[in-house]
Amino acid sequence: APTEFPRTAFDWPVVPDALTDLLLRLRSDYATRLPPLYITENGTSWPEPVHDQFRIDYLDSHLRAVAAAMAEGVDIRGYFCWTLLDNFEWAEGTKQSFGLVNVDFETQQRTVRDSGRWFARMSAGELS
Repeated sequence: APTEFPRTAFDWPVVPDALTDLLLRLRSDYATRLPPLYITENGTSWPEPVHDQFRIDYLDSHLRAVAAAMAEGVDIRGYFCWTLLDNFEWAEGTKQSFGLVNVDFETQQRTVRDSGRWFARMSAGELS
């Protein structure tokens, strides 16, 4: 993978424009046969327990990428962030933190991350 892109804690490149390109390509290739789309499991792993600006930037850039595709006529009906709570990933166990809410797996205590608060405000239309 190219090294000039930011990388997630999973070492995945962060390329939101690729999401726009994919959505536009689907619209182009399938035209009248393309059903309404739902973006599912879009999120990033980041180790910071509460103050996770990287995750906020990731989500913001990917939501803007979806909005750009919608502005070009792609019918997108929903967006689902991965994930609400830190969870068990099959290959990684609890090593990766994807949640908008941090879970301490020893105590089961949950703490809303900055990204969770940001996502709530964005979903309520308080941010542009």
